[in-house]
Amino acid sequence: MPLLATTPVEKMTGPYPRRWWALIVLCLSLLIVVMANTSLIVAAPAMTADLGLSSSDLQWVIDGYTVPYAALMLVLGAIGDKYSRRGALITGLVIFAGGSVMGSLVDETALVIAARAVMGVGAAVVMPATLSLLVAIFPRSERARAITAWTATSGLAIAVGPLVAGWLLGDHAWGSTFLVNVPIAVLAVVGALFLVPPSRAAGMGRIDYVGGLLSIVSVGSLVYATIEGPHFGWGAGPVTAAVVAGVGLVAFVAWELRHPQPMLDVRRFLQRPFSGSMLAVLFFFFGTYGAIYYSTQFLQFVLGYGALETGVRLLPLAGAVFVGAAVTGRLTPKLGVKAMVGSGMVIGTVGVFLLVLVDKGSTYSGFLAPMLLLGLAIGLSVSPATDTIMGSFPESELGVGGGANDTALELGGSLGIAVLGSLLGTAYRDELADLAGGRLPAAALDTAQDSVGGGLAVAEQIAKNPSAGPRQAQALTDAVHEAFAHGVATTSLIGGIIMAAGTVIVLAVLPGRRAVAAQRSEDEPAKTPDAEYSHSAD
Repeated sequence: MPLLATTPVEKMTGPYPRRWWALIVLCLSLLIVVMANTSLIVAAPAMTADLGLSSSDLQWVIDGYTVPYAALMLVLGAIGDKYSRRGALITGLVIFAGGSVMGSLVDETALVIAARAVMGVGAAVVMPATLSLLVAIFPRSERARAITAWTATSGLAIAVGPLVAGWLLGDHAWGSTFLVNVPIAVLAVVGALFLVPPSRAAGMGRIDYVGGLLSIVSVGSLVYATIEGPHFGWGAGPVTAAVVAGVGLVAFVAWELRHPQPMLDVRRFLQRPFSGSMLAVLFFFFGTYGAIYYSTQFLQFVLGYGALETGVRLLPLAGAVFVGAAVTGRLTPKLGVKAMVGSGMVIGTVGVFLLVLVDKGSTYSGFLAPMLLLGLAIGLSVSPATDTIMGSFPESELGVGGGANDTALELGGSLGIAVLGSLLGTAYRDELADLAGGRLPAAALDTAQDSVGGGLAVAEQIAKNPSAGPRQAQALTDAVHEAFAHGVATTSLIGGIIMAAGTVIVLAVLPGRRAVAAQRSEDEPAKTPDAEYSHSAD
């Protein structure tokens, strides 16, 4: 076998011998893409202090990555299908590394947001390419196991991102959390050349660029409205974006129904396994990302853990992901997708509901059980849902399938952080006004209500004021902690209710195992022994 992977997938007469090594490269690529989001959870305080970020600035430093990431995945997945899936993976890694270098060097808010946006574009190329290559390389009998490893990697990144960022922030500036992506991206590029075989769709017609543009407008506008509206008020910008998203979605569906080769065949949503799995991914990451977002803030701001300490305390979540992945790998073939996805969503819902018990006296132990349950739920649910989504697409549309799955994942996470984050902020502000409103000047109260970090900063200033002193500062600190704990509990109640409703919807939509088997026997023609490897290539 040649040192470089040069043989296209469709010319292979059997399983690719180095496919498990190729999976390591794909998982490594996925790891840094997800870490780029989660690492900012612990890097945000250092960035805020150094750059003087406002609440709005910080939100867009985080979400400057999210908007292009979510909006472009479907289109870039289709482009990878047509021209080169491996080429898309390498190109995306190079773009991602370039944005990371830029982010590590700049010291202005607008430039940091721009760097994050460049990284988001790179991530939008990488994510669907990892899934499409995985499905192209692995025979159907091994795909579920490979997708389980892919899913476990995304769960691992949720914990590893804060851990690595916390370790770096111990001795380095926040720019190091950007720069650490570069050597990993370079390693993944080299690994792709040596271990990942070329692959592209055979006989694919012209790309539906009009449908692609409509999808970009719709998803991008929806994510923008979701971020801006709940956090900063429904002014003209978010309302306009929401309207554009709605009109764009209607136009996208109408165009795709008429187009002979649509970017995404929307009729696929009439298939219950596909639509149920898409809803499961969206609802699941809505609750999970939202809960992790505000739980890590509690660990840092209320319990006083540093960046590295916070990262270490998220490791049980990663361990639980691997346990769930091992369990789902054994039980899904026996019990079916509906049973595993439903079980995982129920467990995740319980994990979110447990956070209702949080109060100002809570310690890390109060977060351990919810984190373990959320990690276990990720491991149980996401792999069979993703496997079902990817199995709904023909070999010529694997990039589109990966883009659809990842868009649901990213959209769910964005909605979770934005909606639950907004509810948290509202509950915190109202409770702090009741607890400390009569004891603070209006300007100080406004600053304290902006965020838990702002409240603690005001307390520090009060401690330095000779006319106030440590006692008043401690009183405000206690009020901030109590208000934030109240916000976490209130938000978790609402988040749990939404997750529970989502679980009921998903279980109603997903067909049972017998119904799926009956449908497959009707739809699938008999296969020749070599049918698994009649793939298209680079």
